[in-house]
Amino acid sequence: MTDVTGADDVLHTLFRADQGGHEQVVLCQDRASGLKAVIAIHSTALGPALGGTRFYPYATEAEAVADALNLSRGMSYKNAMAGLDHGGGKAVIIGDPDTIKSEELLLAYGRFVASLGGRYVTACDVGTYVADMDVVARTCQWTTGRSPENGGAGDSSVLTAFGVFQGMRASAQHVWGDPTLRGRKVAVAGVGKVGRHLVDHLLSDGAEVVITDVREESVRAIAARHPEVAVAPSTDALIRTEGLDIYAPCALGGALNDESVPVLTAKVVCGAANNQLAHPGVEKDLADRAILYAPDYVVNAGGVIQVADELHGFDFDRCKAKAAKIFDTTLAIFARAKEDGIPPAAAADRIAEQRMAEARQH
Repeated sequence: MTDVTGADDVLHTLFRADQGGHEQVVLCQDRASGLKAVIAIHSTALGPALGGTRFYPYATEAEAVADALNLSRGMSYKNAMAGLDHGGGKAVIIGDPDTIKSEELLLAYGRFVASLGGRYVTACDVGTYVADMDVVARTCQWTTGRSPENGGAGDSSVLTAFGVFQGMRASAQHVWGDPTLRGRKVAVAGVGKVGRHLVDHLLSDGAEVVITDVREESVRAIAARHPEVAVAPSTDALIRTEGLDIYAPCALGGALNDESVPVLTAKVVCGAANNQLAHPGVEKDLADRAILYAPDYVVNAGGVIQVADELHGFDFDRCKAKAAKIFDTTLAIFARAKEDGIPPAAAADRIAEQRMAEARQH
């Protein structure tokens, strides 16, 4: 007799109406390789679901399912706002990638993705890399984020940073009436793959930059290349820096919370990190303090624009032109927010939901 304790909770989570429901959730297991994975397809209204594969040591299977559901729903909105003909999907592989990741496991995972017949297109996420996608692609044609040697676009952080920079320019246009960041003081929390490229864009545009990162080697790398950049000892110190114009969270999610928002000195928040709002009420707290928030899933869409382009034969210039449109999209969100009297995050959701609803009617 199979024990289905907790199954009702999973089914309720899957079918709950307040989250818009999910079209399909696939539980995958390959005993030989140790693979346990969840593939969640939130929507295919705009086209095949597209989203990365997260490899993470979840405490419980239920936690993994919940993460896959939330992340896939977020991808539906991100892809819709990026103007892509893709719905939202996400996969999670349960386990510590440093100990269980293997070629056999990745090949088995690829077979599961391939079994969906193109309804879900995968890519990199936390815990998976370009080299991993090269392996997955050997058993699954619906794989992006591959190396250039294998027909892919490689590292997507370059266009992610470029898109965030466009979102920042749009924010400056909205607040100060000028899209340049010249003379603006910008704080960047997290100068890894995306953050370091963002710093380059900011300095080229004439901004004054302050950074922080928990990894000392990342800070040293920026300091060696750009000695004019100031360094804060911690994120807590960074957000309290006097005279900040813009704060760019480019590390972990939940950066905007009940502790950080009240002490934030910046007038604009625009960064690359996913899920920056710790809970739904934070966007109102930002608005109450007259801090403009550029929705993260809008401005950090350069990466997904890049991997989506792989399906058509990757062309960097074509991708960069699409990522440049993040400037106009961000401005449109601010205009809609003002018109409807709602925070920008809510305005972005409305626009994305409208695009998905219109697609379902055709």
